[in-house]
Amino acid sequence: MTAPVKKNDRLTVYIEDLTHDGAGVAKIDGYPLFIQGGLPDETAEVHVLKTLKNYGFAKIINITEPSPDRVAAPCPVFAQCGGCQLQHLSYEGQLKWKEKMVRNVMTRIGKIDAPVLPVKGMDNPWNYRNKAQIPFGLNGEAPIAGFYKTKSHDIVDTDRCLIQTAEADAILEGLKPRLWKLGIKPYDEQTGQGMLRHVVVRKGRATNEVMVVLVTKKRKFPQAEAAVELIKQLVPNVTSIMQNINGEKTNVIFGNETLKLWGNDTIEDTIGDVRFEISARSFYQVNPEQTEVLYKQALDYADLKGDETVIDAYCGIGSISLFLAQKAKYVMGVEIVPQAIEDAKRNAELNGFTNTYFEAGPAEEVIPRWYKEGKTADILVVDPPRKGCDEALLNTILEQRPKRVVYVSCNPATLARDLRILEDGGYKAQEVQPVDMFPHTAHCEAVAWLELV
Repeated sequence: MTAPVKKNDRLTVYIEDLTHDGAGVAKIDGYPLFIQGGLPDETAEVHVLKTLKNYGFAKIINITEPSPDRVAAPCPVFAQCGGCQLQHLSYEGQLKWKEKMVRNVMTRIGKIDAPVLPVKGMDNPWNYRNKAQIPFGLNGEAPIAGFYKTKSHDIVDTDRCLIQTAEADAILEGLKPRLWKLGIKPYDEQTGQGMLRHVVVRKGRATNEVMVVLVTKKRKFPQAEAAVELIKQLVPNVTSIMQNINGEKTNVIFGNETLKLWGNDTIEDTIGDVRFEISARSFYQVNPEQTEVLYKQALDYADLKGDETVIDAYCGIGSISLFLAQKAKYVMGVEIVPQAIEDAKRNAELNGFTNTYFEAGPAEEVIPRWYKEGKTADILVVDPPRKGCDEALLNTILEQRPKRVVYVSCNPATLARDLRILEDGGYKAQEVQPVDMFPHTAHCEAVAWLELV
C-alpha cells in the first residue's frame, strides 16, 4: 500500500477518534494520520511530518472547526510535559471518550457483548495524585526540576503541577532555588555527575502525613541535615524524610538502599475502612479517592455472602485482598514481588485481619499448587499489569473453574483479549464498569465480572 499523502503535504482533515495515548486520528482513504493535540469531531488544517507504510504523523496548523468539547488547557506546560494528554478536552468529554474507547475495544478485540457502563469519574479531577516523582537536573548551570517531556528524559522545568498535591508543588517551587546554597548539585543524566537525582513526595490523603524521599547518587550526603531542615520549612506536615541511594547510570528512579534521615520510616493512609502503611518504595495506588471507587466495584461484583474463599492473583501489597477480607470467609493472595507480600502481611496485621494468607511467587505456578493442596476458591480476583494475565494463569482459571471471576484492569485492550479467552473457555462476561483513575490522561481502568456458565 502506497501512502495517499507524503511528507510536508498540507491538507484539511476531519479528526474522528483518539489513540490509546491521546493523539487525534484522521483517515485519508483509510490511511491513519496521528495528530498530536487533535480532538474527535473537529476539522483542522495539518502539516504531514512523517509517513510510514501503514500510518503517518502530522501536526496542526489551524483548527477550522473545533470540537465542542475543546477547552483551553489550564497548565502552562501542557504542550511540552508528558504527564497529561487530555487537558484540552473537557472533563465531560474525557469521560465520554473513555466510555467509547472501552466499548470499542470490547467489541473489536474481544467480541464481548456485555454492557459497558458509563465511566465513574471524579467530582474534582485535579490534585488527585498522592505521589510525585520529580527529576532534578541542570540547564547550563541553573538547576531545573519538573516532569519529563513525552517519550524523552528531557526535563520540563516547572514550579507547579495541577494533578499533584500542594506539598509536591512546595518542593518543586522551594527546593530548586536553594540547592546551590545547600551545596547540592543536581544529577546530570548525560554525564553521570551531580548528587540529587529525584525527589519523591508521597502523601496520605486521609492522614495528611507526607513522606519526602531524596534520591541521591552517593550514600555520603554531607548536606543531609540542612536538606531536612529546609524540607520541614517547605512542607510543615512532613512526617518522614528518607534518602534512597542510586549510584547506577540508569534512568530507573530508585536504588536498592533506603535510609531514614528524619521522622518515621513510613506514612499511613486509608482507603475506605482499611489502613495501609506506605514505605518509600511501596506500591500504592496514586489516586486513593478513585481507588476506593474501583475496589468497591470489585467488592460489589464479588457479591460476597461471608462463606466464600477468594484467591487474589497479582495481589500487590494486599489492597484488594483486604477489601475482600472484610466480607469473605478467607482470602489468599499471591504476588511475584516478595517485598509486596511482606507489605501485604503487615497491612493485614495493621487492620487486625486473621482471615488472610499471602505468598510470594508467580500466580500461574502458586495457584495450581494451592488447588493440588486442596486450597480451592469460590471466587478468583485478578488485577494484572498492563500486559494482562499470564496465559498459564488463564489456563489455570479454565481448569479450576471458580464460579465467579472479577477482573480489575488498567488496560482495556488486554482486558478485552483475556475476556475473550475466558468466554471461549466457559465463562460469560456480565458487565464492565470503567473507572477514571487518571483524569486528564488517556488511561482508563475497568472492572469486569464473569460467571461460569
